[in-house]
Amino acid sequence: MSIEHADNEDLHFWSFIDHAVDRASRELPGVDPLAMRLVLTLHRASSMLVYDLESTVHRPRGWSWPGFRVVFAIWLSGPVEAKKVAQLSGMSRAAVSALVNTLERDGLVTKARAPHDGRAVLLSLTESGLRAITTAFAEHNAREQEWAGSLSRDEQQTLITLLAKLAAHSGAFDARQRT
Repeated sequence: MSIEHADNEDLHFWSFIDHAVDRASRELPGVDPLAMRLVLTLHRASSMLVYDLESTVHRPRGWSWPGFRVVFAIWLSGPVEAKKVAQLSGMSRAAVSALVNTLERDGLVTKARAPHDGRAVLLSLTESGLRAITTAFAEHNAREQEWAGSLSRDEQQTLITLLAKLAAHSGAFDARQRT
């Protein structure tokens, strides 16, 4: 077994950030280690949070994370056009369409033609869908509180402000995003 392979055995989800930053900085001297650490940490924290919410709250209800995002968007903005749900949930129209078919089959969502445009599809929650999302979201928010609980209220607000600043800056360099 090589020394590098032995070192890899000790890597785990979080220690990989240090390893990746150190190794990339050695391999490519122009790498900005702080920017790399920021993005890796943000991505990994986000992935952990989403996985936790999906596996503890939504999968037990038979929903995927994308399915929850669609129902959530319809709940808080509906009745709403499918293309707007795609925009609000950060998903493609095709993904939303496929999910809506499943959610409609499960009796959670209804589709209707929009009165202003016969080609547009208007989405609404059924009574069953409304009960499902409000029950799920109460548990979802309780889990959000668990995640946020390690930070003070001021720290939570600071993080929100910093993330908003990061997102707003994406326009300065023409970052790609779903619209």
